[in-house]
Amino acid sequence: MHICSFLPSATEMVYALGLQDQLYGVTFECDYPEAARSKPIVVRSVFDEHTALSSGEIDAIIKQRLKEGLGIYDLDLEVLQAAEPDLLLTQAICEV
Repeated sequence: MHICSFLPSATEMVYALGLQDQLYGVTFECDYPEAARSKPIVVRSVFDEHTALSSGEIDAIIKQRLKEGLGIYDLDLEVLQAAEPDLLLTQAICEV
């Protein structure tokens, strides 16, 4: 089975269950356990992690993206297709 996790807590559960060899993609935030950092990144934030933004700037960007029908995460389709997942672990995003 090929698993991709779109949620850090789900990634942790995959490792806790001993299924890490079946994990073929994670998010940019998956950093535990340490070995998760070596997995291909399927989901990234639209925000540049090296750019410091104020809360107001982040709020404005999110509101504009949602108004345009865009999300706040980018899915790397090439990595996802290469992973050929049988199972995607995710959750709904709460409204802001």
